[in-house]
Amino acid sequence: MKIALMDSGIGLLAATAAVRRLRPDADLVLSLDPDGMPWGPRTPADLTRRALAVAEAAAVHRPDALIVGCNTATVHALTALRARHEPDLPVVGTVPAIKPAAAGGGPLAIWATPATTGSPYQRDLIKRFAAGVTVTEVPCPGLAEAVERADDTAIDEAVAAAAALTPDDVTTVVLGCTHYELVADRIRAAVPSPGPQPLALHGSAGAVAAQALRRLGEQPAPDAPATGTLTVLLSGRPGGLPDAALTYPEGGLLQAAVPARTAQ
Repeated sequence: MKIALMDSGIGLLAATAAVRRLRPDADLVLSLDPDGMPWGPRTPADLTRRALAVAEAAAVHRPDALIVGCNTATVHALTALRARHEPDLPVVGTVPAIKPAAAGGGPLAIWATPATTGSPYQRDLIKRFAAGVTVTEVPCPGLAEAVERADDTAIDEAVAAAAALTPDDVTTVVLGCTHYELVADRIRAAVPSPGPQPLALHGSAGAVAAQALRRLGEQPAPDAPATGTLTVLLSGRPGGLPDAALTYPEGGLLQAAVPARTAQ
């Protein structure tokens, strides 16, 4: 089994690590776009064009499924990606975990990029899955970029700024950008819980990995032999994990896998 994941940068690490934990025997293809990142400020049409190119680079390696490991790319490019590749290649998008977070009753906050915060897309998810729950949308300018650079000072400053915008009674935070899952511990430490229970954080990585397996009719097998290989593409070129990726546990998990090879 071979699963490809795509993003402009290292935001896909959380979902990639989740796939690796569920199926250590799966070959992984990571398709990044360092030449075009960040995708967030791009127009929807331009972002879609770059996402299609990154997906095409991954498709050359004949994966069994493709995960779009980016909320913004899912919003703007998922329809085009599915039109191009399905049904031969199942495409799984990343949606903020508003539904499971709202099941806890709230009040909850959704941390997301400024472009996503207040967007019709996010507002629709809130309306559909969090009706009757107190929801605060929290923009996090600079946080994804700081995570991408593994800039500790900038990460702490961006997290502190977002925490200051988060109401004191919030019990749950939805991580509405895949980059944020890489610094979940820092976010939890910065947002005090109003009660005896620790702050609940809801990311999408685990659900996305499980959905990819479901689309393939496969089951989790975390005890399978760790024979899965890792192939990294940088704007279509063979490469390796960016240095910043290796500063996070998720990147370290992948680096410890079978040495990368170019899939045929």
